[in-house]
Amino acid sequence: MAQSAKLLLLLPALLLLLLVQAQGARPAAAAASNATKLRPSSKCLASSVTVSQSNTGDKAGYDPVFEVTVRNTCRCAVRGVYLRSEGFASSVAVDPRLFRRDGRDYLVGDGRRIEAAAEVRFRYAWDRAFRMTTATVHDDCS
Repeated sequence: MAQSAKLLLLLPALLLLLLVQAQGARPAAAAASNATKLRPSSKCLASSVTVSQSNTGDKAGYDPVFEVTVRNTCRCAVRGVYLRSEGFASSVAVDPRLFRRDGRDYLVGDGRRIEAAAEVRFRYAWDRAFRMTTATVHDDCS
């Protein structure tokens, strides 16, 4: 019984070792070709678009007003920028050309180009700031 338990524990380790050796046996050209296929084609990642918020000090009723700045830090223009913000709400209207729900996420600036180092700003009011993160970005790098 003890020997069969040891064998069962060693079997996954042996399979992993064989798999690693088989991967290492591929020719270098094939490995390089596959690595190229796995690399993302875009040059601007979601992390190239930063989102910051500040409390303006203004109030809409009892709710503080927050200003959101979406800044393109990539060297290329970006478009189709979407933010993710779970449960977002505002007690004042947000200009839909600047920020609107589109499916699960929120489209920034009507999806238009945001040039390098440029930004889009909008304001909303709620009893607290909502967490916003960049979900999707398409670059216009050539």
